[in-house]
Amino acid sequence: MAAWASSACGQAAEPAKAIPTIDPPDPNPKVPAFKLPPKSCDSHTHIFGPAARYPFAEHRPYNTADAPLEAFRAVHEKIGVDRCVIVNATVHGTDNRVVTDAIAQSEGAYKGIANVKDEMSDHQLEALDKGGICGCRFAFLKRLGGVGDMTKFQRIVHRVAELGWHVDVYFEPGTIAEFAPILTALPTRYVIDHMGTVQAAKGLDDPGFTALLDLQRKDEKCWVKITGLERASAAGKPFHDAVPFAKKLINNAPDRVIWGTDWPHPNVKVMPNDGEIVELIPLYAPDAAIQQKLLVDNPARLFKFT
Repeated sequence: MAAWASSACGQAAEPAKAIPTIDPPDPNPKVPAFKLPPKSCDSHTHIFGPAARYPFAEHRPYNTADAPLEAFRAVHEKIGVDRCVIVNATVHGTDNRVVTDAIAQSEGAYKGIANVKDEMSDHQLEALDKGGICGCRFAFLKRLGGVGDMTKFQRIVHRVAELGWHVDVYFEPGTIAEFAPILTALPTRYVIDHMGTVQAAKGLDDPGFTALLDLQRKDEKCWVKITGLERASAAGKPFHDAVPFAKKLINNAPDRVIWGTDWPHPNVKVMPNDGEIVELIPLYAPDAAIQQKLLVDNPARLFKFT
């Protein structure tokens, strides 16, 4: 683990060569046949820019077109989302204004996940907390630079735990088992992004997936986002090969799963349509009581919606 962290930190320090440009989202989300229940929450979504007002970070891992608040609201209106949690993307670095400004305009319907660093003062963290931030995110992905210094990671996690925040974690495929001892020792709840970056082609018996199920079952602090089926899929649209993985995670711990779209879908190989993402829900959560937990009750509890 220490060797990997050192390597990731070294990669992050290398001079940038060419910054790749990612695809924009599908501009025409369909109205889904499946109707989300009232107060459904999109628990993982992003806003990009507009860059003229919220500049992208100098050392960002990718370039992107604007995906501003107006477009964000239009998508949610089309698919039937009432609440959401905006995860600040790496393109904005530790400038979290794009999130807190949107929260301030939401009349209580939005919460946020910030990008933070250990160098932030207590005053800065408290200001984020007052601005509707309820967690922070760490992407342990080489293409996003990695966290690198695990001492700083531990220090900042303990600081945000005192604010009552949880931690979002985003891992490389197949690495859950090596991170499990670190996660179980955390002083606060943690949420694993995109179903642990499961790979559907490897099957339900893949050791990386069974390690996630084991962690989810044993650690009451562990939550999992039912997001990124388009990332997990090997078959492509309509991503049905990823459905059994979502279903297994939901059945494994139905009180600690949450759902999200991941709009505007940064760094995907196949761009999904958000209406079609909604239509996958009854395939992996056919029971109305489970849908209510996944879409409404669980996020309300985790993110402290009133």
